[in-house]
Amino acid sequence: MKFDASAFLQTVPESPGVYRMIGADETVLYVGKAKNLRRRLASYFRARLPSPRIALMVRQIERVDISLVRSEAEALILENHLIKTLAPRYNILFRDDKSYPYIRLTGGDFPAIQTYRGALHKGERYFGPYPNGWAARESIQLVQKLFELRTCADSVFRNRSRPCLLHQIHRCTAPCVGKVSAEEYRQQVEMAARFLSGKSTEVIETLTVAMNAASERLDFEEAARLRDRLRALQSVLHQQAVDSRRDEDVDILVVLAHAGLVCVNLAMVRGGRHLGDRPLFPQQAEGAEPVDVLHAFLEQHYQDRPWPDRILTNLASPELAEFVEFLAERPIAVSAGRGATDRAWLEMAEANARVAIEARARGGERARTQLQELAAALDLPEPPRRIECFDISHTMGEATVASCVVWEGEGMNPSQYRRYHIEGITPGDDYAAMRQVLTRRYERVAEGEAPRPDLVLIDGGKGQLEVAARVLDELGLELPLVGVAKGEARKPGLETLVFADGRAPLQLPPSSPALHLIQTVRDEAHRFAITGHRARRAKARTGSRLEDIPGIGPKRRKALLAAFGGLDGVKEATVEDLCRVPGIDRQLAQTLYNALHGH
Repeated sequence: MKFDASAFLQTVPESPGVYRMIGADETVLYVGKAKNLRRRLASYFRARLPSPRIALMVRQIERVDISLVRSEAEALILENHLIKTLAPRYNILFRDDKSYPYIRLTGGDFPAIQTYRGALHKGERYFGPYPNGWAARESIQLVQKLFELRTCADSVFRNRSRPCLLHQIHRCTAPCVGKVSAEEYRQQVEMAARFLSGKSTEVIETLTVAMNAASERLDFEEAARLRDRLRALQSVLHQQAVDSRRDEDVDILVVLAHAGLVCVNLAMVRGGRHLGDRPLFPQQAEGAEPVDVLHAFLEQHYQDRPWPDRILTNLASPELAEFVEFLAERPIAVSAGRGATDRAWLEMAEANARVAIEARARGGERARTQLQELAAALDLPEPPRRIECFDISHTMGEATVASCVVWEGEGMNPSQYRRYHIEGITPGDDYAAMRQVLTRRYERVAEGEAPRPDLVLIDGGKGQLEVAARVLDELGLELPLVGVAKGEARKPGLETLVFADGRAPLQLPPSSPALHLIQTVRDEAHRFAITGHRARRAKARTGSRLEDIPGIGPKRRKALLAAFGGLDGVKEATVEDLCRVPGIDRQLAQTLYNALHGH
């Protein structure tokens, strides 16, 4: 029955809320938010719509669900949660596989400088975020060259007896063996922190004063060392001519559409230093206006990341500035540039966006060919947009782990990967393991809490496939299901595809693009499962090995592993080293040493 938009709109209040457009088979087409639900939803049912993409979506609507909230802020939070959970077909989605890296200065008397991803902790200092790991590592190398801070793990630092190679090449002052005092090292750390914060002028002034003071007291060796550091710093700053001379954080956002692709190129400036950029390609943005793509990016990217002082963009407008202020809950300067440096940043971001689009177009053509051939080979109604693949890994039934990996759009989507620890089955029963992981995964799909795949691959033959078919049938799901049975001697190219609907098994030619895509997804599922299994097995064996020793319980085991960086470090420790761990006296240390060395 055709959706009666007129009757529906009469029931919608003029309140803030979130709406979900539902199509056939309960497919979630779109999730959106509005300050005034009735006015916003009415805009979808006009005679003329500005976007063919939206018009196509509206024709598929069978129902619209609404959720009322108290404010626009609550609507924004709920909308983002539903988009991430449901992955609606027509929402513009940005897939960010990894968190953005920071540079971290750890705590203690002799802090280390490291790249870091994850939650930020008190007692440590963080600089960034950086657009990618390469930019963060390059900055650390600069800091090592200029200020010679240590980069080693604490467990290594505590147990060194002589300087490492980094000290010999003047990249570390070797605080591990007392080559530098705590006060001198603290000064190195403070200058590094100022440099990373963009306060290079202050660093130059401090070094200049120290160099002159060393010269006046006739400490010419120290004066020469500081002179060399000054020259190195000034050389670095000279090479980075595009950097700002202000201590500021700026994000440069360029949106370009070309060849059917839309790219948002994000470049980052932190502390006045240009750190490089990252091109991002939204999903489901066909036919969307660039400003709508930018709005979607701003909502999703800054939901759990800090806002910069300024935003430069090729789509600057008063309306965009108002939207950013609403999201950030504070004024943020949004402009198209206000000087030569700003213009240079925007030109660089636009050039990088064009290069990224050209590279993506070449790769996208290959992916489209693979998907079209896959649809033809498997007799699917259309090329799949989302493929999920499952694999089981264990060693003689020990530490069983199941993996689910996802191909989405034009490539693998690691942010959607999941691992499952399999419990409560007979060790080594792959069928029971497959039943458990599929039930856990697809219960959420059946309840509408997870995206629905267009194709499910099972790494296995007829037995595993029959288990998968029964699970989907019990959950009331109809999904294309294919088993990938290994060929003779597990040789790539000889795989057999097994079908759940009774079709005869199929063996594609080794040169088939469709087979290459299946192999890519299957191999990734295998890799993800086996790395998870190995980590789980190692953790179990490490724990049991130490805890089997009389006097070593969970608390002491944890202290030992933390002190020496793992079981290998504990094995290499002497009795004297072991005695330094809290809770380990000499008698217990000797018992532990004897147990680990077979005495």
